Amino acid sequence: MNSKTLSLILSQYTSKNLYVIDASIPKSDYISIDLSQSNPALDTFDNSSSKAWDTYITNYLNTHNKQVAFGGYLERRNLYNRSAYFASQSQAEQRNIHLGLDLWCPADTPVLACFDGTIHSFKNNTNFGDYGPTLVLQHKINEVAFYTLYGHLSVASILNLKVGKMVQQGDTIAYLGDASVNGDYAPHLHFQIIIDIQDYVGDYPGVCSLNDLEFFKQNTINPEVVLGLE
Repeated sequence: MNSKTLSLILSQYTSKNLYVIDASIPKSDYISIDLSQSNPALDTFDNSSSKAWDTYITNYLNTHNKQVAFGGYLERRNLYNRSAYFASQSQAEQRNIHLGLDLWCPADTPVLACFDGTIHSFKNNTNFGDYGPTLVLQHKINEVAFYTLYGHLSVASILNLKVGKMVQQGDTIAYLGDASVNGDYAPHLHFQIIIDIQDYVGDYPGVCSLNDLEFFKQNTINPEVVLGLE
């Protein structure tokens, strides 16, 4: 199965009423944000500081009178340069192309299951610049299996979980973490739709290199389409 096939299957579920964070925040209070390397506004503050990022995003939301900033699928970013975990001497091998959707909003915001499914795995990915606490759900629609990943959660979100536990679409499955636990980022949810999880447990690449881009474009889905944010 490729990304086009899964996109077609998920299109019947795509709705402006589908949420992965606090459903009391209407989609009209969302605004897209450009965090690509081509945005000159990102050169006006210290990109290595999670506090500076938090200030930038908070000011952006306040200026536009919105509650959630979103975007980032296949966006090429410089913000990962601060972490040796993503660093590479070769531009073609540098992992800086984002493979999920980021939803920027305050810590402790509830995170919701996108579809009915079961808990596949969870882990605290503690590398600097990594996901921090992460949850992966497995889903099956029309006998087609796929996965959703929820990264940058609170530590409490992955305590006392059980692999195989069933969840319902819209269930609160976690809460967003702050910079002290989420990989040192301004609070946000990294939401990713994955076709083949391969051998990963509680993890899956959220950014890739130019060399690997074609593979990941075939193995992930644009979450903005599924959530009706396009």
